[in-house]
Parts: sequence; structure tokens; C-alpha cells
Amino acid sequence: MGMAVGGKKGVRSDINITPYIDILLVLLIIFMVAAPLRTHEEPVRVPKPASVTQPKNANPDAIIVEMERDHSLSINQQPITMEKLGPTLFEVFKRRANRNMFIRGDASLPYGDVFKILDIAKHSGAGDIGLLQKGAPAEQIAHLARAGQ
Repeated sequence: MGMAVGGKKGVRSDINITPYIDILLVLLIIFMVAAPLRTHEEPVRVPKPASVTQPKNANPDAIIVEMERDHSLSINQQPITMEKLGPTLFEVFKRRANRNMFIRGDASLPYGDVFKILDIAKHSGAGDIGLLQKGAPAEQIAHLARAGQ
């Protein structure tokens, strides 16, 4: 859309988009380089599918912290308060070589409430922590406990 006046090059009314494309490409390169540098605090290990031959009983050494819908807590079906959870887990893990545990919660609980338990467990010395949904069978817990050892 140039405007020619009398055969000479005069005023042009179209927009030169080359500088905008250059800026766009520089920003694209910056974001592509910066994206892999983000790190996450908690590594996530996905359990392998259960084999056909599973034992019927759960591992008696498994530590399972349960949070009910009403935010009541229990460790291996023993009721406990949020304030006593950290010191109790610290004492348990101090005496054990296997520091794996599971957190089982109701699916309707907010993730932030479950994450508080995860944070307390990590500060108490827990190694690998598995998250379970309420109603997970005992065979699944036993298989996951064996896979973490």
C-alpha cells in the first residue's frame, strides 16, 4: 500500500513488522530456555501396575496416616491430633530403617489439607510418601510398600 507521488518514492503508509517479529522471536527463545530451569520440591514416583499374584494381607510395617472428611487423623487406625502427628512420626521413624509411609484421604478433601500432613511427615523424617484415596484395598498398599523397599 505504498503511495507513489510523481514517480518518486514518497511517504509509505504500511507498517514495518520486522522489528515486532524480532522481539517476538527473542521472547520465544527466552521462554524456551527458562522453562526447563523450573524445579519442583517434591519428586513424584508413579507406582507400577500390580502383578496378578498379590498377597491377601497388608504389610504390617506400613505406616498409614488417614484423614477423614471431618479432618480427624489416625495413624494405623489409632486416633491422633494434628499437633501430636509430627512428634509421633518422628519417634516412629527414629526407630525404623524403613521410612516409607502412606497418606490416605477422602477424595473430597482439599489438597492443601493433605499437603499439611505431607509437610509434617517430610519434616519428621519420612522417606517416600505414597498418596492413597480412601477405599484403596490392602493388597494395593502391600504391593506399593514392597515396591518402595
